[in-house]
Amino acid sequence: MSAVRLARAATGRPGIVKFEGGYHGHADALLVQAGSGATTFGTPSSPGVPAEAVRHTYLARYNDLDAVAATCEAHRGEVAAIIVEPVAGNMGVVPPAPGFLEGLRDLADRTGALLVFDEVMTGFRVARGGAQERFGVRPDLVALGKVIGGGLPVGAYGGRRDLMQMVSPTGPVYQAGTLSGNPLAMAAGIATLDVLAEPGTYDALEETSRRLGEGLARAIAEAKVSARVQRVGSMLSLFFTPEAVTDYSSACACDTEAFARFFRGMLVRGIYLPPSQFEAWFVGLAHSQEDIDRTVEAAAEALGDSAAD
Repeated sequence: MSAVRLARAATGRPGIVKFEGGYHGHADALLVQAGSGATTFGTPSSPGVPAEAVRHTYLARYNDLDAVAATCEAHRGEVAAIIVEPVAGNMGVVPPAPGFLEGLRDLADRTGALLVFDEVMTGFRVARGGAQERFGVRPDLVALGKVIGGGLPVGAYGGRRDLMQMVSPTGPVYQAGTLSGNPLAMAAGIATLDVLAEPGTYDALEETSRRLGEGLARAIAEAKVSARVQRVGSMLSLFFTPEAVTDYSSACACDTEAFARFFRGMLVRGIYLPPSQFEAWFVGLAHSQEDIDRTVEAAAEALGDSAAD
């Protein structure tokens, strides 16, 4: 919300391009085809959001540069920002297609819009420098959260110096909050970042995540079920579909009833997964190799039961 306000102030434009299935908080203007829990319960928007609040929100298809370009052309001179999860995580884990993020960077530059990365999930998770480091694309603004709080609620945004100097009290763009700079959350965040800065941290995360992803893929193959694993770093999803999930529509085509059966099968075996086909799984430093092997073993049994039904 704050990054969007800043983008609008910096460009003098009202419009925001967001992607179907992308979730960027519950601000009215962004709660349109928002993925995550909204998709889980079949409500791509929300009651209580007036039409006027989303009048300047323009939708595009994730991983489809032509669609984004067409949206920007249809609203030429109106787009303040293109906001994107660089790795989609609220319709399950959907990696960016080769060249997609680079194309967004170029499109933003050509149209005078700002490129905003929502790295609330990916920041400090897929690399120490987030998705922008992993994929080599620098946004104008970035939103962060989750990981930087060390388990406590915290959010942050940052970007180019000239943009951030527009923020109060240096500049005119309003910024305040009851919990801004909360000492407990800041201490937890600093401690977390210190741990993540230790040598070998991301190599260990990558290895543990690879072990889980490959183990799940083997279990799927052995059970002969229509499912697939998609992973970027320590984020992954198990989709019940034989086809690659590349955007919101292909995510919504997944078999959610099969996922529900799988979820229940894992739960009775002591493995608690995100309770939705459209929620990302996160691998953490606390997960041991034994934890991963136990998860894969449970998945093989749960998938086997599903195939036998």
